Amino acid sequence: MASNPLLKSLLCNKCEQYIAQRLATVQAAISAAAESGNDETKSSAGDKHETGRAMMQLEQEKNSRQLNEVMELQKLLNKINPSQNAAVVEPGSLVFTDKGTFYIAISAGKLTIDKNVYFAISPTSPIAVKLMGLKVNDGMEFNGVKYLIKEII
Repeated sequence: MASNPLLKSLLCNKCEQYIAQRLATVQAAISAAAESGNDETKSSAGDKHETGRAMMQLEQEKNSRQLNEVMELQKLLNKINPSQNAAVVEPGSLVFTDKGTFYIAISAGKLTIDKNVYFAISPTSPIAVKLMGLKVNDGMEFNGVKYLIKEII
């Protein structure tokens, strides 16, 4: 298993990769929509043209929202210092419980490092809210399941 500071850095890097992948997907969708829009304006007339423009506008708005979400994820991740440890659970903490390990950073889902599974969750997710402020040997219950905090990095 990786050393504690290295482990948090590796998890932070995986979160950065997740953001980069989402950003690439959104940018590809924006490019495809722009290209499609250029083709649509060249060959349309009448009601079909108006419907096409409305659909393009909706697609652009959706892509814009997704781009904003990715930028917000990046801002959240930038606030986290992987080399910082805390005695209580806070954003940036790696929380080992008897039921799983949670990296409180962004909602990137299941991350695997050296065959170990970690769950990257947002500080505003329901389980993270319950964990916030707790310390080692504290317990909490979420969805009828009791968790015991074994370690916080």
